[in-house]
Amino acid sequence: MALAHENFAPPISLDGARKVRGNLTQARIRWMIFAIVLGFALVSARLVQLGMVVPDSTIEGQARDLITATRPPILDRNGLEMAVDIRVPSLFAEPRRIIDVEEAVQKLRTVIPDLDEKWLRDRLTGDKGFVWLKRELSPSIQERVMRLGIPGIDFITESKRFYPGMTEASHILGSTNIDNQGIAGIERHMDGENVALLQELGLARGNALAPVELSIDMRAQHVMHEQLIDAMTRYQAIAAAGIMLDVHTGEVIALASVPDFNPNDPASALVKDSFNRITAGIFEPGSIFKTVTIAGALDSGAVSVSDQFDARFGVRFGRFTIDDFHGKHRILSLPEVYKYSSNIGTIRIMQAMGKEPYRQFLSTMGFDQRVPFELPEMRLPTVPKQLSEVGAATASFGHGLSVSPLHMAVAYAAFVNGGNYVPPTLYKRDLGEAESLYRRVLQPSTSDALRYLMRLNALEGSGSQMNKEALGYRVGGKTGTAEKVVDGRYSSSKVTNFFASAFPLDNPRYAMVIMVDEPKAENPQSGTTAGWNAGTVTGRIVQRVAPMLGIAPDFSEALDQALKPAGVY
Repeated sequence: MALAHENFAPPISLDGARKVRGNLTQARIRWMIFAIVLGFALVSARLVQLGMVVPDSTIEGQARDLITATRPPILDRNGLEMAVDIRVPSLFAEPRRIIDVEEAVQKLRTVIPDLDEKWLRDRLTGDKGFVWLKRELSPSIQERVMRLGIPGIDFITESKRFYPGMTEASHILGSTNIDNQGIAGIERHMDGENVALLQELGLARGNALAPVELSIDMRAQHVMHEQLIDAMTRYQAIAAAGIMLDVHTGEVIALASVPDFNPNDPASALVKDSFNRITAGIFEPGSIFKTVTIAGALDSGAVSVSDQFDARFGVRFGRFTIDDFHGKHRILSLPEVYKYSSNIGTIRIMQAMGKEPYRQFLSTMGFDQRVPFELPEMRLPTVPKQLSEVGAATASFGHGLSVSPLHMAVAYAAFVNGGNYVPPTLYKRDLGEAESLYRRVLQPSTSDALRYLMRLNALEGSGSQMNKEALGYRVGGKTGTAEKVVDGRYSSSKVTNFFASAFPLDNPRYAMVIMVDEPKAENPQSGTTAGWNAGTVTGRIVQRVAPMLGIAPDFSEALDQALKPAGVY
């Protein structure tokens, strides 16, 4: 089209401008289409690339099933929960999927400021498929991180072990690491049995595992733990420990050692002297070992409960003379040797048996090997393979050898249960199963004589303080006050005290060993020997625990009289 007028300049054609505008529009459309196609192509290529990424089946070198596996609940013998799994979120990143590392670093630190900036930047950089950023977060932190909307950041729900009893059974349960694997106590033992296998097979992930029932009675455990803590305060001791077990089944009913730790915070186990003194501690047992010597001598037939022994003078070995702490310096009957805790009389009893048979009896009772037990925290006792004359003499009253309190508890169980050694256990065990494990170490008549001696010592000997506390529950036992070695010499001011016992002695059901380390006198009227501390702790525990275990008090003297063997007056 052209515009014409007679007075105007030649017409200007508009066809070219329109054509130019049309061409420009078409070019723009083509560029837009190209850009869109290119964008789709890039996105598609990225999607294809991401789709070709092989999923990482491991988490920093460990199988995902192991990390996310559950553990079975641990129950006490009455079904009370001692350890359970709880679900917690843990934050991880896939660095190869993160688009803007710097932006991710800054955003994450607004919610979790304790993440080191450089460390976090290094973790998020690279082509790894998985890196942990923070384990075991709270749900509120999880929600705030999710709101950040950072690509390549996500959560895994892990299992975390929780111990509702806190410190009360720490040395029994042990603990787990951040990967929920047992690192101490029964938790570690369970991993060594079947829990680890289930986790490796993936059967523990998302599946409810059958609870593990322990032999522990948390009611008794609570009392023992509480009384041991009280003993540390009351006697200004550096430590205290105790174990109670069923003399017929070998089941451990309670076991505690303080100072202890909180299994919910495994790092607290690193506190000095917080080890398990019942299994991992070995000590000179002192006079509680006299029961061992008398048991061996009675059972061998070398002595009888009605025999008498010359304790008028100390026993000489070269330049050394062994005397009594509270010497009577007269002829003592065997029950008097026990009641007065005579070193001289005990040496005479061992000598009547003979040092070689005596040493063999120590092996029969398992004193020169580890006790077969589930807890991995265990020390080898130190008992000389050969005993010299003086070595046998000192060993007869508990010096010159070191065993664990667990050794002594198992031995005392055999002393009162009719003479059967029963391997202890932390798992529930019925009587039939236990009897299949019995190993006879004493004749029943020897066991009867020992029950009498232990009860006699509670009524008239060094166990009388204990008996005042446990009156009516017919407890019997033996004290042991062992001087500690300081700078290569025995110290009279630093002692480790024990009380080994069993109850009720007319029908024995439980054996117990209580230890108080370096106690002080509670008041000016009391002393520091074992009867004043380890003994009274025993009595207080029995007074509270016996009713829980179905044992009724009985003050009848006839029950005690019935324990006296024929020929003893």
